[in-house]
Amino acid sequence: MYTVCVRDHFMIAHSFQGTIFGPAQKMHGATYVVDLELRRPDLDPDGVVVDIGKLSDSLRAVLAELNYRNLDQTPEFAGRNTTTEFLAREIFDRMAVRIEEGQLGPNTAELSSMRVTLHESHVAWASYEGVLS
Repeated sequence: MYTVCVRDHFMIAHSFQGTIFGPAQKMHGATYVVDLELRRPDLDPDGVVVDIGKLSDSLRAVLAELNYRNLDQTPEFAGRNTTTEFLAREIFDRMAVRIEEGQLGPNTAELSSMRVTLHESHVAWASYEGVLS
């Protein structure tokens, strides 16, 4: 299995509901470093998993939709705890749509899986990984 990974970052503000979150129930900020990995069993005709430039541009565009936002004021997240795990899945889903729409180029049909990892610090991170259709 071949893998390619690109990295970017974004910053948000949010708060959580529930005593499990302790002081994070109050408004706080987070700066996430994001790793996005794509996998495929064989390289495409150009000898790559996917065009890294297009992948980087697409990830940057997805993160721009979240960057510098107070997620508590984002209607699509109303009533949700925008945890690191939740955001990893959200970015996965948004990237999957872009892949399906062909934004990474014509040779993406054999992409088999993707993993999105959000590093919230040097000691803590969360990922979401899934199969691509």
